[in-house]
Amino acid sequence: MRSTKGFLPITREEMEKRGWDRPDFVYVTGDAYVDHPSFGLAIISRVLERAGYRVCLLPQPDWHDKSAFMRFGEPKIGFLVTAGVVDSMVNHYTAAKKHRNTDAYSPGGKAGMRPDRATVVYCNRIREAYGAKPIGIGGVEASLRRFAHYDYWDDRVRNSILVDSGADVLMYGMGEKTILKVAEWMKDNKPFSDMDVPGTCVMRKEAPEDAIVIDSAEEVMKDKRAYARAFLHQYNEQDPVRGKRIAQKHGARYMIQNIPAMPLTSEELDKVYALPYQRTWHPVYDDMGGIPALSEVEFSITSERGCFGACNFCALTFHQGRIVTSRSKESILSEAKLLTKKPNFKGYIHDVGGPTANFRFPACKKQLKCGTCKQRQCLFPSPCKNVDADHSEYVDILRSLRSLPNVKKVFVRSGIRFDYMMLDKKNTFLNELVKHHISGQLKVAPEHASPNALKYMGKPNVEVFDEFLKRFKEANKQHKMDQYIVPYFMSSHPGCTLSDAIQLAVYMKKNNLHPDQVQDFYPTPGTLSTAMFYTGLDPRDMKNVYVAKTPEDKEMQRALMQYDRPQNRQAVMKALKMAGRTDLIGWGPGCLIAPYEKKEAAKTGAEGRYSKSSSKKGSERTFKQGRNEKSTRGRSENASPKSVRTERKGRR
Repeated sequence: MRSTKGFLPITREEMEKRGWDRPDFVYVTGDAYVDHPSFGLAIISRVLERAGYRVCLLPQPDWHDKSAFMRFGEPKIGFLVTAGVVDSMVNHYTAAKKHRNTDAYSPGGKAGMRPDRATVVYCNRIREAYGAKPIGIGGVEASLRRFAHYDYWDDRVRNSILVDSGADVLMYGMGEKTILKVAEWMKDNKPFSDMDVPGTCVMRKEAPEDAIVIDSAEEVMKDKRAYARAFLHQYNEQDPVRGKRIAQKHGARYMIQNIPAMPLTSEELDKVYALPYQRTWHPVYDDMGGIPALSEVEFSITSERGCFGACNFCALTFHQGRIVTSRSKESILSEAKLLTKKPNFKGYIHDVGGPTANFRFPACKKQLKCGTCKQRQCLFPSPCKNVDADHSEYVDILRSLRSLPNVKKVFVRSGIRFDYMMLDKKNTFLNELVKHHISGQLKVAPEHASPNALKYMGKPNVEVFDEFLKRFKEANKQHKMDQYIVPYFMSSHPGCTLSDAIQLAVYMKKNNLHPDQVQDFYPTPGTLSTAMFYTGLDPRDMKNVYVAKTPEDKEMQRALMQYDRPQNRQAVMKALKMAGRTDLIGWGPGCLIAPYEKKEAAKTGAEGRYSKSSSKKGSERTFKQGRNEKSTRGRSENASPKSVRTERKGRR
């Protein structure tokens, strides 16, 4: 086995080799241990290490027995718990609530290495082992479930995860600043009820005078209008500059969300990414097949955090926030040079980006001083006049990266906001992207074609996407390139009716789009779209919203996105008849399906027309059909999820 030198201890033997009798913190995680800065566990543990704390990691412990949590003995200060990079329920189940077959964050991709609701289960075992020892919880699962929240898998509203887990403090958002203040608080044995650290949640007997008191957990569990009201307050106050504390009563106590933490400055981010990561998995996993999730990020560079795109179905607003911050050019180049020295580096940097690759700064100069605008999105329904669409620094970084020795190609595979790119009338970034940074295909997410559906998604009208396609095609022609767009679309999003789904199908037919995979809307905690899904209301105006919830409704919307597949014929036929769109059933070039199946057509002498109408015309080489293409974004029912919209390759 490779040497474990340089990794933080995951066994008692490794701990004792360092001369420790016990750690300050035991860090419990639902993921395997990968010491790479794309994994939150690695960052937080290294930040604590730099501050002088002794940290031992307990990855994927056997949750059936408390003894597994006693591996290192009782920690001097306390326990830290995370479910992992992905919410444990999203990690385990598809949008259809079927068990996933694999887990990219476990050895060899093996599923079932963590429990459902991992944060709660781990905390319960720790309490069994060590009673009142302080516990802090964090990560995506804790962050997005900090208030009473709708749980898609239980189909009900659950308490704050802070209540259900019995932890002492919850850390939400990006936690480098927060964890150090919490660690100091724990070390000094201060009462958690007094904690006012930004980026934390604690329990109190009374609500602070400066807090906004929202509908209680009990009220939002029985009243959907109360749930919508409470969610809007949560959504509006997720800003570190202007946000206020929020209190939500759970039983006899209040769950207090302190104000969000300010995002790290560029200098602070640079220091975080310069920590001594081993950039691979712990050697204990070598004989188990390694950790599959590393393959996507091993030779990728995170250049920024946050997203002011604020799509309604995306949890980034609730987790990383809308204020974008980025690393310096020097820091990014320094990491790239490290990558080129790795023995398995083949000359390709797979990505330079983040939640949205072409965001480098806050949307406008006012955000760091005044905060983000309440109930106003920077790019929707149209870009704000104050948005500064400047790609010059990003272009300069990409040019410098590809000029490094031993670098053959630098790809951009993170999400790209094409509407933001369109604000650059000179097409500087688009030309650079097309000429140098696409690996044959570019993934973008228009999500839909219906103005009504896009309104509820918070995405630009499809005409913006059409203009992007036009410019993309022109740039490819100019640079003599032969590259494709892989567009992502979503079915059954709240607000999307059957008529909207048919409009999307007609758009796909017109543009010769035949997606290989379809993604149903997935109601994950912490998003505006999930609040609409549960309540049937838009929290912003309390108007009713149509929601496709029945299997039949979902099936028809999904089938329409793949209308040309024989197995979808009956569902498409039913949808068109229900919507009164029988004009789309016929032999004409604009029709979605023929009146008869092929066998019936042969009997009626219509086989020739059937074959002609159902044949796919050649693409103008703008779109990639995606047939037999391996999914890297969890698009199929059994594909592994990459994050609850917080990972590098987000749908932007």
